[in-house]
Formats: sequence, structure tokens, C-alpha cells
Amino acid sequence: MAVATTTASGLQIKTSKPCFSSSSSSSSSSSMMVLKASVDSKPTKLSSSSNISSAPSSMQPLFRTSSSSRSSLKFVTKAMSEGVLPGLPIDLRGKRAFIAGVADDNGYGWAIAKSLAAAGAEILVGTWVPALNIFENSLRRGKFDESRVLPDGSLMEITKTYPLDAVYDSLEDVPEDVKTNKRYAGSSKWTVKEVAESVKQDFGTIDILVHSLANGPEVSKPLLETSRSGYLAAISASSYSYVSLLKHFIPIMNPGGAAISLTYIASERIIPGYGGGMSSAKAALESDTRVLAFEAGRRSKIRVNTISAGPLGSRAAKAIGFIDKMINYSLENAPIQKELSAGELGMLPPF
Repeated sequence: MAVATTTASGLQIKTSKPCFSSSSSSSSSSSMMVLKASVDSKPTKLSSSSNISSAPSSMQPLFRTSSSSRSSLKFVTKAMSEGVLPGLPIDLRGKRAFIAGVADDNGYGWAIAKSLAAAGAEILVGTWVPALNIFENSLRRGKFDESRVLPDGSLMEITKTYPLDAVYDSLEDVPEDVKTNKRYAGSSKWTVKEVAESVKQDFGTIDILVHSLANGPEVSKPLLETSRSGYLAAISASSYSYVSLLKHFIPIMNPGGAAISLTYIASERIIPGYGGGMSSAKAALESDTRVLAFEAGRRSKIRVNTISAGPLGSRAAKAIGFIDKMINYSLENAPIQKELSAGELGMLPPF
């Protein structure tokens, strides 16, 4: 496997290329070229390579706020604040994207959704069932309007929001106590299989699949103190969920489509405090990405990638407990010490 590394603007983009390809020519090692390839209407140009774009914690320019203002700051994603990057015109008009794991306006999933919308794609999102009502109410009442603004001044439109719990593949997998849980009351067809079927019924096909979800119920525990159930839960929610999404969505994805997930450098380096099996889950996610890229590429002409963006002070990340220290350390050690938002990742997904 060849690995090409380029350092630019404080980001280390590391692209791995398996020794196999779905065509006789080798695939491009540039994430930017992969980005351009997604709008290519000729599926014969597709390669089954996987690209793991990594921005290690010692290299990343990251979003940081001062300790005095952090408690009162409302994190608002400024995705695509400066418009489309020069030299990278992307036209996704006529394309449809499903983003799994959007529950507010301050995470990577929202930022990626905005970038795709700015490029013309139709946006569908999957939201964790217990957070669905809050998310839809906030959207309807205009609480996200500031974050919805696109470069042209219009607001990002989410065509439809689906309830989703990616821990369960089908209704048969759901325990009775979850089925009767009041947080799931009023929602139906929220397992991965059911959501894929609903999207097919509503829209027929999609072109882009985004996996922006993870959960480690014991993430604050050292690995030596992590229970078997906690460890397996982290793997299930953060890694296998990507496998499950692809398994059920690939049948409704158009050839030449693309899937992306979000990983973290704890997959290959020790990050004390990032426990509960989450480091193992990210390592599994990256390993699975390589296998899925081959299988999905060969079988269905779908590209499969993952990108390591670095720690972000999102609502979900607060569960780690010391996310602010992680962000501060990364910023202090980045070549270009510049405050970034989730939106700057949104500009770069390798579609």
C-alpha cells in the first residue's frame, strides 16, 4: 500500500491506496481529485481505492475559544463562510445526499450538509430518535437560521428528516425495553433497514451517504476499566453502523456515488482519556473503510472514504470530559495556529 503525504495550511492529508483497482489505471492519490470525481457522470472512471484523510492532533488547526467565554459561547457552524474554494468548482445539482447523525447545528454532519447544499445537492438527514423532536422544533422555529445561511445568501433546505438509530439494523434487533421507551414514542421505521426502505419509497435513489455518528457509553473510562458491553457498544454504534448503512443504502445508491465517515487519530495513537473502546472503534472504522472501498467499488461502483478532522467542541464531544484541553493542545501545536470551525471540514469531504 502506497501512502502519499502532503502538508498544506496546517493539515496533513494522508491518502492510502490499496494495490488493487476496479480499472486498469491506478487511482488518484489526491483527495481533491476524488472530490471532483464524484460529479463525473462516467462510472468507468471509478476506482475502488479508499482514502483516509488524516489531520493528526499535532498538525491540526482547530476551533478554540478562550476559557472565559467558552461557557457562554453558542457554537455556530460557519460552514462555507467564504464561499466555494478557488479552483474547486463543484456542481452537485441533481444529486441527493443522506447525512446520518445530524441532531444540531454545531457538528461536522451539519457542516458537511451545508457544503453539499451549497454545491446544489438535495439534503436528507437521519437524526437520533430521542433528539428528533428537539431538532425539528429548533429547525421549524428558526433557531438554526443563522447556521443555515449559504454563500449565496439563501438558507439550506433539509428536504426531509428521518428518525434513525443506527445501532439497530432491523426491528427484530430492537430490545423490548427500547421499543417501549418513551423517548422512542411516536416514532416508527427508525432502524437502518427501515430508513433505507423509506428513503427508497420517498425518493428512489441517493448519490452521497455521510456517516457522522458515534457513541461510546463508557468513553470517559480507561480501557482497563471498560466493560465488555461498553466496549462492544462503542464498536456497534461507531464502526459497525457504517457497515450497516452501506449494506442497506448501497442498493439505492447510483453508480459513481460516494460514502464518507469521520474518524479520529486515536485509532493509531494513544489519546489518554479517549476510552471506553472508542479508540478501538475508530481503528475498526478505518480498517473497515479499506475493505468496504474494495467491496463497494467492485460490486456497485461506490467510493468509500473516511476523514480524520480532529477534536471539535461539539455537543456530543462534551461526553469525553476534557475536550477543551484536547482542542487547546491541538491548536497550540498546529503549524498554522488559526481558529477553525466545522465548516472548514465541510468544504473538503472527498466526494
